[in-house]
Amino acid sequence: MVVEKGIFGLRSEPTFSVGPAPLTPLVFAYFDQPALSIAIMKISAVALLAILGYASAGAPQLSISVRDGNFAGLDGLEPTVAWENSQQAGDLDVSYGIKASAQPTTDLASLPRSIWGKASTDVSGWGVSARAEVDGQDFTNANVELDANNAGADLNIHLVANAGSAFSVRSAEVTKGFDANGARVTVTPRLNLEDNDRDVVINYNNDKTNVKLTASADNQEVTISQQVDGDNRIAPTLKSNGDISVEWERRLSDDSSLTATLMPNDNLNVEWRDAAWTANVNMPIDGTNINGANVSIKRDVSF
Repeated sequence: MVVEKGIFGLRSEPTFSVGPAPLTPLVFAYFDQPALSIAIMKISAVALLAILGYASAGAPQLSISVRDGNFAGLDGLEPTVAWENSQQAGDLDVSYGIKASAQPTTDLASLPRSIWGKASTDVSGWGVSARAEVDGQDFTNANVELDANNAGADLNIHLVANAGSAFSVRSAEVTKGFDANGARVTVTPRLNLEDNDRDVVINYNNDKTNVKLTASADNQEVTISQQVDGDNRIAPTLKSNGDISVEWERRLSDDSSLTATLMPNDNLNVEWRDAAWTANVNMPIDGTNINGANVSIKRDVSF
């Protein structure tokens, strides 16, 4: 299909396959005038991930954020696209994805923000998984997460490590769960090896009431979440240093909700979920003054 003869054209190549997933027809663009050669390089991650998502039947997720309350122009926008896919490889469940900037640029290498991959399998009654993520601009280090879960023992182990010139564990936690008189209780001791911090998280859930206690040698906090009725939930949080916050969630429909979290003299955060759309508005608070709002909007986009 030629849009304008001698200026811009499109042509399709036959479908071919690599591995388990067939690739869709490739689309090529060409320019006959040198003045338009720069335009072809002004390609965004939206176009790149549209091809990836269409080829592998994945649905990219588009996010648009406004930095520091800057609504005046496009400079305040931070559009990003996230895409992921999964497949089976023998006994392994493999998933992978990429998050990239959607800003138009001539430097395609600057688009990736992060790239990740995850593999999961079962070993002797344990469900084990390993996930690695690298910065899109720095491949010398990878953040690694290792999980092992034993449903029979109601036990989960979670490790966070860094893999670069050497492998080092950054944090570790173990969660043990049990049932008590119709309630669900979990106990999670945590260790941060980087800061040498230790704490424990105890969570109690009984139908409409959830209590979460986080305690270390220096700080303690408790969150009590109560389902008031079928549409409303309220959750105050109290900290040992005197800080408080209150979260209120209102169900608007089966796939829509509004959640507001107030931290006095800090910020007010409002999240609105409506089917595939999610909008966040964060407003810093200084006394009775509300400073510039930070806004982010995202949704799942099918190409």
